[in-house]
Amino acid sequence: MNWRIDISQSAEKFLIKNKIVFSDVEKIISKTVRYLSGGDENVDIRKLKGTWKGFYRIRRGKMRIIAEFHFGDSVVFIEEIDWRGSVYK
Repeated sequence: MNWRIDISQSAEKFLIKNKIVFSDVEKIISKTVRYLSGGDENVDIRKLKGTWKGFYRIRRGKMRIIAEFHFGDSVVFIEEIDWRGSVYK
């Protein structure tokens, strides 16, 4: 099943500013989808609470990806990508 990845403007701006290739983020997201579907993947993911309820945090080194998964529609929306200290602000 192919998943569509939508990305916010601020997340796209972060990727451009830090010269991070979107295909690297796609690989992380595809591993996460396989993990959430019951696969045996090594992904550091956590369900968020509070104002971020409904979103997941994916940790990759010092980078954090805040994403929302819609399994019925096979869509992932990346709300925020930033470094560890400033992603939740």
